[in-house]
Amino acid sequence: MISIDTNIIVRLLTGDNQSQFKRAKALFSEENIFITTSVILECEWVLRYAYQFEQDEIIFAFQSLFGLSNVQLQDSQVIADAIGWHQDGMDFADAIHLAQSKESKLFVTFDKKLIKAASKATNLPVREP
Repeated sequence: MISIDTNIIVRLLTGDNQSQFKRAKALFSEENIFITTSVILECEWVLRYAYQFEQDEIIFAFQSLFGLSNVQLQDSQVIADAIGWHQDGMDFADAIHLAQSKESKLFVTFDKKLIKAASKATNLPVREP
């Protein structure tokens, strides 16, 4: 199994550099791939801001990629929860933070939008300090 960086996923999903796209595609064809949660978080940001991908495009790309039999995620449940909450309107980074905090008794933030979104998405209490 090999672990990959954000730029491998970005090259695969955008094809913006043909040489690197072919090499990234070969990795996914020939290797078992491990993807960390931090790489997924960074990848979403890069696709959204640098490549202007729409939310639905990112979700579709992630679900397709993460559904491959040779791809293993660091924490597939965290990513599944985060994608679902993101589809419901929560910021992707906030959704990851919240999903990784499910074992906590409380999630504290100054972000009122997150507090509102979290109240609809999870039973984890989220409030201001």
